[in-house]
Amino acid sequence: MSLSSLSGKVAVILGGTGGIGLATGNALAQLGASVVLTGRQHDSADSAAASLPAGNHLGAVAEIGDTASLNALAGEVSHHYGRIDILVNTAGFTRAVPHADLDALDDALIDELFAINWRGQFAAIRAFAPHLRANGDGLVVNVGSIAGRTGQGSNVAYCAAKAGLDIMAVSLGRALAPAIRVLNVSPGVVDTGFVPGRDDTFNERAARTTPLRRIGQAQDVADAIVACATSLRFATGTTIVVDGGRQLG
Repeated sequence: MSLSSLSGKVAVILGGTGGIGLATGNALAQLGASVVLTGRQHDSADSAAASLPAGNHLGAVAEIGDTASLNALAGEVSHHYGRIDILVNTAGFTRAVPHADLDALDDALIDELFAINWRGQFAAIRAFAPHLRANGDGLVVNVGSIAGRTGQGSNVAYCAAKAGLDIMAVSLGRALAPAIRVLNVSPGVVDTGFVPGRDDTFNERAARTTPLRRIGQAQDVADAIVACATSLRFATGTTIVVDGGRQLG
Protein backbone atom coordinates (compact mmCIF):
# COMPACT_ATOMS: atom_id res chain seq x y z
CA MET A 1 0.00 0.00 0.00
CA SER A 2 1.23 3.51 -0.84
CA LEU A 3 2.40 5.56 2.12
CA SER A 4 -0.12 8.21 1.06
CA SER A 5 -3.05 5.80 0.94
CA LEU A 6 -5.67 6.11 3.66
CA SER A 7 -7.74 3.19 2.42
CA GLY A 8 -9.61 1.54 5.28
CA LYS A 9 -9.13 4.54 7.59
CA VAL A 10 -12.04 6.46 9.12
CA ALA A 11 -11.68 10.21 9.62
CA VAL A 12 -14.05 12.46 11.59
CA ILE A 13 -13.96 16.17 10.82
CA LEU A 14 -15.64 18.46 13.33
CA GLY A 15 -16.73 21.61 11.54
CA GLY A 16 -16.76 19.60 8.33
CA THR A 17 -19.22 21.86 6.54
CA GLY A 18 -16.90 24.89 6.75
CA GLY A 19 -14.30 25.82 4.17
CA ILE A 20 -11.30 24.13 5.78
CA GLY A 21 -13.32 21.15 6.98
CA LEU A 22 -14.82 20.43 3.56
CA ALA A 23 -11.47 20.85 1.77
CA THR A 24 -9.91 18.44 4.26
CA GLY A 25 -12.74 15.95 3.81
CA ASN A 26 -12.24 15.99 0.05
CA ALA A 27 -8.50 15.52 0.39
CA LEU A 28 -8.79 12.60 2.81
CA ALA A 29 -11.53 10.97 0.74
CA GLN A 30 -9.38 11.18 -2.38
CA LEU A 31 -6.78 9.10 -0.54
CA GLY A 32 -9.35 6.42 0.26
CA ALA A 33 -10.51 7.35 3.75
CA SER A 34 -14.12 7.08 4.85
CA VAL A 35 -15.01 10.58 6.07
CA VAL A 36 -17.58 11.84 8.58
CA LEU A 37 -18.34 15.54 8.15
CA THR A 38 -20.12 17.17 11.07
CA GLY A 39 -22.19 20.32 11.11
CA ARG A 40 -24.86 21.93 13.21
CA GLN A 41 -27.73 20.94 10.90
CA HIS A 42 -28.45 17.59 9.29
CA ASP A 43 -29.14 19.06 5.86
CA SER A 44 -25.83 20.87 5.55
CA ALA A 45 -23.84 17.93 6.94
CA ASP A 46 -25.54 15.42 4.64
CA SER A 47 -25.08 17.70 1.64
CA ALA A 48 -21.38 18.17 2.41
CA ALA A 49 -20.83 14.43 2.78
CA ALA A 50 -22.66 13.78 -0.50
CA SER A 51 -20.25 16.14 -2.28
CA LEU A 52 -17.19 14.05 -1.40
CA PRO A 53 -15.53 11.65 -3.85
CA ALA A 54 -17.24 8.27 -3.99
CA GLY A 55 -16.87 6.29 -0.78
CA ASN A 56 -18.49 5.31 2.49
CA HIS A 57 -19.01 8.80 3.91
CA LEU A 58 -21.44 10.24 6.45
CA GLY A 59 -22.87 13.58 7.48
CA ALA A 60 -23.54 13.99 11.20
CA VAL A 61 -24.71 16.63 13.63
CA ALA A 62 -22.52 17.67 16.55
CA GLU A 63 -22.05 20.73 18.75
CA ILE A 64 -18.40 21.39 19.56
CA GLY A 65 -19.44 23.13 22.77
CA ASP A 66 -21.62 20.25 23.99
CA THR A 67 -19.72 17.31 25.47
CA ALA A 68 -22.77 15.03 25.42
CA SER A 69 -23.11 15.67 21.69
CA LEU A 70 -19.46 14.78 21.12
CA ASN A 71 -19.73 11.59 23.18
CA ALA A 72 -22.80 10.56 21.19
CA LEU A 73 -21.02 11.26 17.91
CA ALA A 74 -18.04 9.12 18.90
CA GLY A 75 -20.34 6.22 19.74
CA GLU A 76 -22.36 6.64 16.54
CA VAL A 77 -19.29 6.66 14.29
CA SER A 78 -17.68 3.72 16.06
CA HIS A 79 -20.90 1.72 15.78
CA HIS A 80 -21.24 2.50 12.07
CA TYR A 81 -17.65 1.83 10.97
CA GLY A 82 -16.22 -0.31 13.76
CA ARG A 83 -13.18 1.95 14.05
CA ILE A 84 -12.02 5.60 14.13
CA ASP A 85 -8.52 6.53 13.02
CA ILE A 86 -8.36 10.30 12.56
CA LEU A 87 -10.02 13.20 14.37
CA VAL A 88 -9.73 16.66 12.84
CA ASN A 89 -10.93 19.64 14.87
CA THR A 90 -11.71 22.50 12.47
CA ALA A 91 -14.77 23.86 14.30
CA GLY A 92 -14.38 27.31 15.77
CA PHE A 93 -15.92 30.69 16.36
CA THR A 94 -14.76 34.27 16.68
CA ARG A 95 -15.89 37.86 16.60
CA ALA A 96 -13.83 40.92 15.76
CA VAL A 97 -13.17 43.02 18.86
CA PRO A 98 -10.43 45.70 18.90
CA HIS A 99 -7.74 44.61 21.34
CA ALA A 100 -7.79 47.96 23.14
CA ASP A 101 -11.56 47.84 23.71
CA LEU A 102 -11.47 45.93 26.98
CA ASP A 103 -15.12 46.49 27.81
CA ALA A 104 -16.32 44.99 24.51
CA LEU A 105 -14.67 41.67 25.39
CA ASP A 106 -17.10 40.86 28.20
CA ASP A 107 -17.19 37.74 30.35
CA ALA A 108 -19.93 36.04 28.35
CA LEU A 109 -18.04 36.41 25.07
CA ILE A 110 -14.78 35.25 26.65
CA ASP A 111 -16.50 32.14 28.02
CA GLU A 112 -18.07 31.38 24.64
CA LEU A 113 -14.78 31.82 22.79
CA PHE A 114 -12.97 29.42 25.11
CA ALA A 115 -15.83 26.92 25.11
CA ILE A 116 -15.87 26.70 21.30
CA ASN A 117 -12.16 27.18 20.54
CA TRP A 118 -10.44 25.24 23.35
CA ARG A 119 -12.74 23.32 25.68
CA GLY A 120 -14.64 21.77 22.78
CA GLN A 121 -11.45 20.51 21.12
CA PHE A 122 -10.30 18.94 24.36
CA ALA A 123 -13.75 17.41 24.95
CA ALA A 124 -13.71 15.96 21.43
CA ILE A 125 -10.31 14.37 21.99
CA ARG A 126 -11.51 12.99 25.32
CA ALA A 127 -14.61 11.50 23.64
CA PHE A 128 -12.73 9.95 20.72
CA ALA A 129 -9.53 8.87 22.50
CA PRO A 130 -10.68 5.32 23.39
CA HIS A 131 -11.56 4.67 19.74
CA LEU A 132 -8.38 6.25 18.37
CA ARG A 133 -6.27 4.34 20.88
CA ALA A 134 -7.85 0.99 19.99
CA ASN A 135 -6.04 0.83 16.65
CA GLY A 136 -2.67 1.83 18.11
CA ASP A 137 -2.21 4.42 15.37
CA GLY A 138 -4.66 7.24 16.07
CA LEU A 139 -4.22 10.83 14.95
CA VAL A 140 -5.67 14.10 16.20
CA VAL A 141 -5.18 17.31 14.22
CA ASN A 142 -6.41 20.60 15.70
CA VAL A 143 -6.65 23.66 13.49
CA GLY A 144 -5.15 26.55 15.40
CA SER A 145 -4.03 29.99 14.26
CA ILE A 146 -0.86 32.05 14.19
CA ALA A 147 -2.89 34.44 16.39
CA GLY A 148 -1.86 32.13 19.22
CA ARG A 149 1.79 33.01 18.51
CA THR A 150 1.63 36.61 17.37
CA GLY A 151 -1.10 37.91 19.68
CA GLN A 152 -2.64 39.56 16.62
CA GLY A 153 -6.07 38.31 15.69
CA SER A 154 -9.79 38.94 15.85
CA ASN A 155 -9.73 39.49 19.63
CA VAL A 156 -7.54 38.88 22.66
CA ALA A 157 -9.49 35.87 23.95
CA TYR A 158 -9.36 34.18 20.53
CA CYS A 159 -5.58 34.62 20.48
CA ALA A 160 -5.36 33.11 23.97
CA ALA A 161 -7.56 30.14 23.07
CA LYS A 162 -5.45 29.38 20.00
CA ALA A 163 -2.28 29.62 22.09
CA GLY A 164 -3.96 27.09 24.35
CA LEU A 165 -4.33 24.69 21.42
CA ASP A 166 -0.59 24.89 20.79
CA ILE A 167 0.24 23.88 24.36
CA MET A 168 -2.54 21.26 24.31
CA ALA A 169 -0.70 19.54 21.47
CA VAL A 170 2.47 19.48 23.58
CA SER A 171 0.68 18.10 26.64
CA LEU A 172 -1.45 15.51 24.84
CA GLY A 173 1.26 14.60 22.38
CA ARG A 174 3.21 13.42 25.40
CA ALA A 175 0.27 11.99 27.35
CA LEU A 176 -1.39 10.01 24.54
CA ALA A 177 1.75 8.60 22.90
CA PRO A 178 2.47 6.18 21.39
CA ALA A 179 -1.04 5.10 20.43
CA ILE A 180 -2.30 8.57 19.44
CA ARG A 181 -0.36 11.37 17.76
CA VAL A 182 -1.54 14.96 18.39
CA LEU A 183 -0.64 17.77 16.01
CA ASN A 184 -1.74 21.33 15.33
CA VAL A 185 -1.93 23.01 11.94
CA SER A 186 -1.71 26.76 12.35
CA PRO A 187 -2.81 28.96 9.43
CA GLY A 188 -2.66 32.72 9.04
CA VAL A 189 -5.29 34.60 7.06
CA VAL A 190 -7.39 32.10 5.09
CA ASP A 191 -9.93 32.99 2.42
CA THR A 192 -12.96 31.33 4.02
CA GLY A 193 -15.07 34.11 5.53
CA PHE A 194 -14.45 32.64 9.01
CA VAL A 195 -13.95 36.05 10.61
CA PRO A 196 -17.07 38.21 10.15
CA GLY A 197 -16.39 41.54 8.47
CA ARG A 198 -13.21 40.59 6.61
CA ASP A 199 -13.75 41.52 2.96
CA ASP A 200 -11.70 41.57 -0.25
CA THR A 201 -10.02 44.81 0.81
CA PHE A 202 -8.79 43.19 4.01
CA ASN A 203 -7.61 40.11 2.10
CA GLU A 204 -5.73 42.19 -0.46
CA ARG A 205 -3.99 44.17 2.26
CA ALA A 206 -3.11 40.95 4.10
CA ALA A 207 -1.68 39.46 0.90
CA ARG A 208 0.59 42.48 0.38
CA THR A 209 1.99 42.14 3.91
CA THR A 210 2.55 38.37 3.71
CA PRO A 211 6.03 37.28 2.51
CA LEU A 212 4.62 34.83 -0.06
CA ARG A 213 2.32 37.62 -1.30
CA ARG A 214 -1.01 35.85 -1.00
CA ILE A 215 -3.39 34.76 1.72
CA GLY A 216 -4.06 31.12 2.43
CA GLN A 217 -6.68 28.97 0.79
CA ALA A 218 -8.62 26.23 2.52
CA GLN A 219 -6.71 23.72 0.39
CA ASP A 220 -3.39 24.90 1.85
CA VAL A 221 -4.60 23.94 5.32
CA ALA A 222 -6.12 20.70 4.07
CA ASP A 223 -2.81 19.74 2.45
CA ALA A 224 -1.02 20.22 5.77
CA ILE A 225 -3.60 18.07 7.57
CA VAL A 226 -3.16 15.35 4.95
CA ALA A 227 0.60 15.50 5.51
CA CYS A 228 0.01 14.90 9.22
CA ALA A 229 -1.85 11.71 8.31
CA THR A 230 0.57 10.49 5.65
CA SER A 231 4.13 11.76 5.38
CA LEU A 232 4.69 13.31 8.83
CA ARG A 233 4.30 10.06 10.68
CA PHE A 234 7.19 10.64 13.11
CA ALA A 235 5.75 13.92 14.37
CA THR A 236 3.62 14.53 17.46
CA GLY A 237 3.13 17.24 20.05
CA THR A 238 4.01 20.10 17.74
CA THR A 239 2.45 22.83 15.60
CA ILE A 240 2.87 23.07 11.84
CA VAL A 241 2.58 26.67 10.64
CA VAL A 242 0.98 27.22 7.22
CA ASP A 243 0.80 31.00 6.88
CA GLY A 244 2.88 32.04 3.87
CA GLY A 245 5.40 33.51 6.30
CA ARG A 246 2.89 35.98 7.73
CA GLN A 247 4.07 35.60 11.32
CA LEU A 248 7.54 36.71 10.22
CA GLY A 249 6.31 40.26 9.64
